[in-house]
Amino acid sequence: MKKDKWKQRSAVAVGAALLLIAIVILTDAYQKIPFRKEVVLTVGVFSDSYWEVQNGYSYQILEDAIALFEEEHPGVRVEYVSGILKEHYPEWLAEQMVLGKAPDLFLVFGENFNDFAEIGALKDLSGLMESDDSFEKERFYSSALNCGRYGERQYALPYECAPKLMFVNKTILTEEGIPLPGENWTWEDFYEICAAVTKDTDGNGTLDRFGVVGYTWADAFDSNGVQLFDRRGTECYLTGEEVREAILFMEKLNGLHDGYSVGSKDFDLGNVAFQPMLFSEYRAYKPYPLSIKKYSGFEWECIPMPAGNHGANISELDTLLLAMNANTSQTEYAWELMKLLSADERIQSEIFTYSEGVSVLKDVTESDETLQLLIERSGDNNGFNLDVLSDAVEHAAVTFGFRNREEAMEEVNKAVRDIMEGSSNISMELIIWNREINQFLKNQINR
Repeated sequence: MKKDKWKQRSAVAVGAALLLIAIVILTDAYQKIPFRKEVVLTVGVFSDSYWEVQNGYSYQILEDAIALFEEEHPGVRVEYVSGILKEHYPEWLAEQMVLGKAPDLFLVFGENFNDFAEIGALKDLSGLMESDDSFEKERFYSSALNCGRYGERQYALPYECAPKLMFVNKTILTEEGIPLPGENWTWEDFYEICAAVTKDTDGNGTLDRFGVVGYTWADAFDSNGVQLFDRRGTECYLTGEEVREAILFMEKLNGLHDGYSVGSKDFDLGNVAFQPMLFSEYRAYKPYPLSIKKYSGFEWECIPMPAGNHGANISELDTLLLAMNANTSQTEYAWELMKLLSADERIQSEIFTYSEGVSVLKDVTESDETLQLLIERSGDNNGFNLDVLSDAVEHAAVTFGFRNREEAMEEVNKAVRDIMEGSSNISMELIIWNREINQFLKNQINR
């Protein structure tokens, strides 16, 4: 009898326990149970500024994001390794991948993105983006978001970016009675101004004032609508009229300098009217006292790049990306942290406070708060036009990622340099070089 009562009490106890477990699971109460195993999420970052300027807030944005994330996700702890310099970071990350110890999330430089995507080290985010109703890709600058695409799939989200803009020595233009170019200025306007300011100002027979420094064939290609490669990197398009026009324009522009090799120092000294520059460098050197040290004695401003005959006022976009380990076991949490870092206005707004880049979210970059912050940091209430900045990011030239793209670009660089240094027919030379580069691409595919 006692045995039967014991069995009965035991069955009741087991049933009650099972019921309790079911309730806990169904109500997610297990997340609050102290003995539940803690989830650790790892992030790969570097210790200094991506934009290569002194910055004492390298980890501030990440740490603020971690604090928010851990508060919103009890039982999840986020860790990162500190002290890795930017110059060593790509090698460190590659080594971690080889060892199978890569972080769940990690920052990726634009120049390394194609290689990591090619070897399958990055998780395809396309499905996560499509199935997540809270993710709105329209909030991003499309060009920044497209920097994380490889082929037809999304393998990274943009974290911060910086467009290339044309920086103008306004003092030179004022002295010459030349108005600041408008937002829709052209190659013709650019050349005319460069020709007007290039001169010997002290009468010693040597040019000492110049039109431009640092404007490259790649800048000319971007602004004249040149698409160098197809999306898969199997074919080069070097024979188009847009390419020929860009090279002819570069030769014409370089001819103004009478053989003198204009350098950045000439711009720093106030002797050059134009210099293309990433907006991050403008932000780094505009504030007092750094502007006094580097750009003293003249006023300067940023405007869009000049447009070619077949193009627009656009230029390249340098984007720091955020990717997920293809082998992570914490996809759900990693995706939530990715969104917080890349798509949350609370965190993205800190880009303008603790970094020299530009937020990848339209609403953040175009906000009144951002304008006021930039004005305060620069000490110049005439120094910023957020419309120019926002348009430069949104309409930036985006290159297609494919295997060995950097090597292919070097082949194009050799071709352009050879053509500009020679005296042969440009159209014929472009045909010959195009054939050689296409053979290079074919060999890379067959390797």
